[in-house]
Formats: sequence, C-alpha cells, structure tokens
Amino acid sequence: MNWVIFAPIAAVASIFFGGYLFYKVYQSPTGSEKAARVSRAISEGANAYLKTLYLALVVVAAILSVVLIFLFGVETAVAYVFGAVCSGLAGYFGMQVALMANAKTATAAEGGLTKAFPVAFNAGGVMGMAVVGMAVLGMSVIYLIFEDPQIVLGFSFGASSLALLAKAGGGIYTKTADIGADLVGKVELNLPEDDPRNPAVIADNVGDNVGDVAGMGADIFDSYVASVVAVMILGAALHSRHPETYGIIYVTLPILFAALGIPASIVGVFFVRTGEGQNPTRALNMGTYATCVVFALLSLGIVLLLGINIAVFWCTIAGLIAGVTIGMTTDHYTSIDQKAVKLTAEASQTGAAINILTGFSYGLMSIVPPIIGIAAATLVSYFVSEGMGMDGLYGISVSAVGMLSITGMIVSSDAYGPIVDNAQGVAEMAGMDPDVIQVCAQMDAAGNTAKAITKGFAIGAAGLTVLALFAAYAETVGLPSLDLLHPIVIAGVFLGAMMPPVFSAMTILSVGKNAFKMIEEIRRQVREIPGLLDGTADPDYASCVRIASQGALWELVGPGLLAFVAPLAVGFLLGPAALGGFLGGSIFVGVIFALFMANAGGLWDNAKKYIEDGHLGGTGSEEHKAAVIGDTVGDPFKDTAGPSINTLITVMSLIATVFAPVIARHALPTVFGWF
Repeated sequence: MNWVIFAPIAAVASIFFGGYLFYKVYQSPTGSEKAARVSRAISEGANAYLKTLYLALVVVAAILSVVLIFLFGVETAVAYVFGAVCSGLAGYFGMQVALMANAKTATAAEGGLTKAFPVAFNAGGVMGMAVVGMAVLGMSVIYLIFEDPQIVLGFSFGASSLALLAKAGGGIYTKTADIGADLVGKVELNLPEDDPRNPAVIADNVGDNVGDVAGMGADIFDSYVASVVAVMILGAALHSRHPETYGIIYVTLPILFAALGIPASIVGVFFVRTGEGQNPTRALNMGTYATCVVFALLSLGIVLLLGINIAVFWCTIAGLIAGVTIGMTTDHYTSIDQKAVKLTAEASQTGAAINILTGFSYGLMSIVPPIIGIAAATLVSYFVSEGMGMDGLYGISVSAVGMLSITGMIVSSDAYGPIVDNAQGVAEMAGMDPDVIQVCAQMDAAGNTAKAITKGFAIGAAGLTVLALFAAYAETVGLPSLDLLHPIVIAGVFLGAMMPPVFSAMTILSVGKNAFKMIEEIRRQVREIPGLLDGTADPDYASCVRIASQGALWELVGPGLLAFVAPLAVGFLLGPAALGGFLGGSIFVGVIFALFMANAGGLWDNAKKYIEDGHLGGTGSEEHKAAVIGDTVGDPFKDTAGPSINTLITVMSLIATVFAPVIARHALPTVFGWF
C-alpha cells in the first residue's frame, strides 16, 4: 500500500481547518471607522511591498528555472517553481488574515483579554495551517507524480529561494521602520509607542507583517520541507544499497511524519486558552506541549503499524525534546517575567552602554542549552539508531523531522506576535481607551516571547535540517568523511565560517543605511509640516513606507547573490571536499550566531517593555531612553540578521545538494586530479 496517499488528505484537512479559523476571525467586528482606516493603511503598504517582492521572485525563478532545465531536466524545474509558488501562497494567505485581524483584535480587546486573545491566535492559526498544508500537499503531490526524491529536492530549492528573499527583505524593511520610529519618536520627541503623530508608525506596522508573518512563514516552510527532503534522499540511498533492510517506506516515512503533525497541531490549537489576569505565554506554551504529546503518540502508532525499526520513534522524540528545550530556554531569557529581562532593564539606570552589555552577555549565555540540546539529539539519534540496526545519519535526519513536526502550532504562535503588535498600534492610532491599549500591550509582550521562541525553534530546526542536508550532500558526491588535516578542507571550513558574520554585517548595515534615511525623513516632516506634533495635521505616512520598501528590496541584491554564488564558487574551484568543509563551517557558526542574536534581541525588546509597563521610571524616563537604544540595537539582531542566518545556511546546503552531481564531475580539483 502506498501510504503517501494519506499525506495530501491531511494537507487538505489542514487547509480546511485554516479556513474554519479564518471564518471565526472574519465574524469578529472590525470596530470604528478610524480603526478600519488605520488597518487599511497597513494593508495597502504590506500588499504593495509583497507585490514588488513577488515580482522580484518571478525574475529569480525564471532565471533559475532555465538553469535547472539545462542541468537537470524539466521535472526539477517544474518542482522548483511549484515549491516557490506553494511557499508564496502560504505566506500570502496567512498575511492577508493577519492584516484583517489587527483591527478586529483591538476591537475585541474592549471586552478584555479573553475576547481579544482568541481572535489574534485564530488568525495566527490560519498562517500555521496554511504553511503545513501547502508544504505537505506540494511535497506529496510531487512525489506521487515523479516518485523521485531528487525531484522533490527541486521543490525544496524553490521554497528556499522565496524564503531568503522574504525573510531578509522583510527583516530589513521592518527594522528600518522600527528603528526610525523609536529613535525619533520615543527618544527625541518623547512620543508613545504607535503614536499617530509619528510619520513612521504605519511603516513600522507594515514591517511586522512582511517580516514576522510572510517572512518567518517562508523561513519555517523552507526548513520544514528541507528536513523532509533530506531524509527522503538518505532513505532512497539506503533503499538502493540495502533493499532487503530498508524498504521504500524509509523514503516516504518523513512525508508521513509531516502529515501526522497536522492533526497534532489541530489538537494543540484547542489547548490554547487563557483567562483574564493570566499570562498569554502560558497558553501558547500549553498548545505546544499538547501538540508534542499528540504527535509522539501518533508517530509511535505509525511506526508500530508499519513494522519499521523502533529507532525511528526514539529519534523523533529526541528531536521533539531538543525543540522544547530551545523553546524553554528562549522563554527563560526573553520573557518579560524572567530575571534576565528585569536585570537588563535595571542596567538601563546607568545608561544605554550597560544595558547593551548586559543584554549582549545574556544573549551569549542563552546559546548554551540549545546547543547542548542539538548536540544531545544528534548523539542520541545516531547511537540509538546504530545500536538498533538502523543507519545513524538517517536517525539524525529523522530527529530534524521530529523537531519540525509541530510546525503548524509553532507558526500559529509566531504569527500571533505581529498580529497583537499591530493591534496595539491600531488601538493607539484610533484613540481607543487606555484599558484597551493595556490589554493589547499585555498580549504584545507575550507575542514578543512567542516570536523569540519561534525564532529559536526555527534556528535549532535549521541546524538539524542542514546536518541532514549535509549528509545528503555527502551521499550524493560520495564523500565518506572530511579530513580536517587536509588544507583544502580547512580552507573550506574557514570560508564557510566566514559566511554568517559577513551575511549578518551586510543585512545590519542595510538596516542602518535605510534607518538613517527614515530618521531624516521623520525629522523633515516634524520641521516642515505645521501642526504635526499638535495633532492638527497628518504625517506623510506613504513617504516612510516608500523608503522602507525601496531600501529593503534594493539591499537584498548583495546578500542574495552571496548566498547563491559562494557555495557554487567553493565547490567548482576547490572541489566537493572543500564544499563539505564550507557547509560544516557555515552550519556551526551560523547556528551559534543566529541563536545569540535572536535571543539577545528579544531580551532587549522586552526589557524596554518592562520599563514601559511603569517600572524604573516608566515611559519617557532616562532609563526608558537607554532601553530604547538597547532595543534598537537588538531589532536587526532578532528580526533581520538572526533569523535570516538559518535561511542562509539552509539555502547554501540546498544549493550544494542540488548541484552536487555537477560539482562532483566538473570541479577543478576533480578535473585536474588535485584532490
């Protein structure tokens, strides 16, 4: 029996459940005309940016499709385009619901937390269900048609192309606006968060959607698909060498596991409940834990039903535990209720420098438990697999699928974050009651933690995923091991280790360059528009949206080319072994860099919000201004460079794996017999 047929059924169920959540959100009232007008302004800016981004993707996809047709045939090119389209559709539909939900959430907040929280989370759930639904549907359909994991690899490559553009571009956009709005609005003009007199406030809210909804959705879609494809490629290699031990089920198993994550995530959604006075973060965590338990039971059932090696189940559990460890660590270091955030806020009493040093140090410390968790999952998966008669590398790859199996729930929690952030903005700009704004602020603090947890989860998942892709690459080029005593491998390791810092520098410099333009524009409007600060004249929001949009798209060119060209240059000029070292160096440095920046940024953000809640002098105090500066340092850390690194290492690993057969035949060291 071809068990893969159940995957598209589960995918369709996911899409229909997303439709059900959409209907629940749609039924909620939008509220006043003023709130609706603010929401429309945010929607127009986000859709204009997304349209331009997708047009750029069409150009990139057209060029790469021609290359893929020439090198690998029409089937791979078709799968590539289909992957980009599926990822784009998931992000588009999810973002449309998020844009619709901001005013509805703010209006629901008039009835308190118990009314507002379900609206925001259900809207985020649409994004979560769309991501897993489109991913599983695309992978299963491609496999059922072609029955070749290498063709499914093309689908994953298409998803990665969009993810790099969407995440890096969205991150540059959102932090350009956020930094400009904070440094001028809060520090110079002493304006509250999301004050309608701030010219950058609409661009800031637009950025939340293009960066943390469409961008992060594409990022996790990318890792989700890549983890499945890596296991399929390894399974196919094992099946071809040892068909009596590794049946075809070892090729299709990761798709089945991805499909099992759908009902688990649907069940988890119903566990997300909160009441007045309760912490929304606990409700989100409860949904995640419930999803993990349900998935563990379902995966055990399918392993026993299919009669395959029980090691598969234990590897899946190892990945799940590593994911939960990352989530708990992120919560510990970034939650507004935790010690690290409070101590960083208290450091603001001596100015911005100590605030930055404190947050920086806690960010570095925060990498320890996740790295230990990833290392433990890797070791447990390998040795349990080998001890139970299954290939160890296959076991490591399965643990990545296990970690990403709860993607539906994770993306739902992530998308909740920018929705409640926007809801607070709408409430401020629409002049709603202070109690309503306070409810939105409470949900926003939980949303910051949820976004930080999702970023940590995505980074950890990317770490295990690229290890699986690395194994698939080594299998494809016939690389049994890497000799770290050989100079060409060492050169590859150093070049790979260089990539995450250079990529981070390029994206953060892009944010700084565009934020400079944004700050100058805000200052110009304050000087030249009479009555702006009095509230008798409206700012020119459109000019700030235009600066953020144009700057983000133009600044994508350099980082994008670097990600695509560097692995190919190393592979063709230095050979498959050097490219193996390159991937290893980029993976290890990339995971550490990404975890540090994501956690430090989330910590600085909530330290600022802790002061804005009335502690240490509250909004407008010198402590607050110092914390705002720390937050603006953390903004590109957590929303631009940090989460873009896991996309970078996934894209480079996929490029290496896709082009591995060509590199193995035509690399200069191979042609001339140098290595």
